[in-house]
Amino acid sequence: MANLYEVLRRPIETEKSRFQGIKLHTYVFEVASESTKAQIKEAVETLFDVDVVKVNVVVSPAKRGRRGKTRRVVVRKAAYKKAMVTIRADQSIDTLGFGGVQG
Repeated sequence: MANLYEVLRRPIETEKSRFQGIKLHTYVFEVASESTKAQIKEAVETLFDVDVVKVNVVVSPAKRGRRGKTRRVVVRKAAYKKAMVTIRADQSIDTLGFGGVQG
């Protein structure tokens, strides 16, 4: 990784991640596939000015499907890496202002 801005790609906003953010102070981000826990922790602490307690990382596998008469396997959605970042209970992160266009 060249810099901190390449580590975090986007926040993952689902019902489950919003619940975790409110109740458990855990925020979910899609991260670069070659990033480490230490790099993710440093990026979140620097960009959002919070204290990170714990970082969990999961590699989500590619979604596959079958198409056509031959029923060949095609990839519908590529694999990605996501990080669940837990911060101190008295802090929060506003993920709506982060990254690209929110729709």
